[in-house]
Amino acid sequence: MPSPNTITVSQLNRLIGLPDAPVIVDVRIDEDFDNDPFFLPSAVRHPFNEIETLVPRLAGRKVVVVCWKGLKLSAGAAAILRAEGIEAQILEGGATAWREAGLPLVPAASLPARNEKGQTVWVTRHRPKVDRIACPWLIRRFVDPSARFLFVAPSEVAGVAERFNATPFDVEGVFWSHREDYCSFDTMVSEFGLTTEPLQRLATIVRGADTNRHDLAPEAAGLLAASLGLSRMYKDDLKQLEAGMALYDAYYRWARDAVEEGHDWPTPSKKG
Repeated sequence: MPSPNTITVSQLNRLIGLPDAPVIVDVRIDEDFDNDPFFLPSAVRHPFNEIETLVPRLAGRKVVVVCWKGLKLSAGAAAILRAEGIEAQILEGGATAWREAGLPLVPAASLPARNEKGQTVWVTRHRPKVDRIACPWLIRRFVDPSARFLFVAPSEVAGVAERFNATPFDVEGVFWSHREDYCSFDTMVSEFGLTTEPLQRLATIVRGADTNRHDLAPEAAGLLAASLGLSRMYKDDLKQLEAGMALYDAYYRWARDAVEEGHDWPTPSKKG
């Protein structure tokens, strides 16, 4: 009989990418991680024997603890968190079961270095429209939920990146940017190993909206319209980003769960 404190691979996979997804804490020892240096999407690594130091950050959040095979390390770490009043589960079968299921894994080598608060820091041009909202959404939902984003004048991106140890994106001449006919969002989906059908579908829409190729997907025109509307509603780029997160949450749920669903009124039987 499954433990009430476990969650299956398929159950967790359905939660990742959603606004209320649990915090995933990877407690694998160095040897196990070095043998398979990949993260579950949105996971953060933390020593199992220092799990109590996370309690202040995890208060009020749901947590899933992951180790190599879902045994003693995750069981003990999750039990300690529960003793501190945090709702913590164990991933059944651990990172091994996730890999065996063929689900997305984020290469550790693709993640920029984190700051003293454990955040990846990114910098791009101010007044974002499409790519510069879509990319932060992808990072926060699937790579680093705590990521920090800096929006600055285009001429200052390179200098801010250097002085503040930030990773530049969606500007010319950097790694995380457009490549041939593909936009920065495409680059991130590929480099982070997130080539699932829903995210690839969403990437096509983002590319169509960002490069004025509305022929790629009929939804691209709608995304551009909503993005331009948001850019007129908010002068503060960070407030615009927060509003844009909900927009991309909705597009993602459509891409994952509602592509085949249409809407018509009145019903065909009542028309005519």
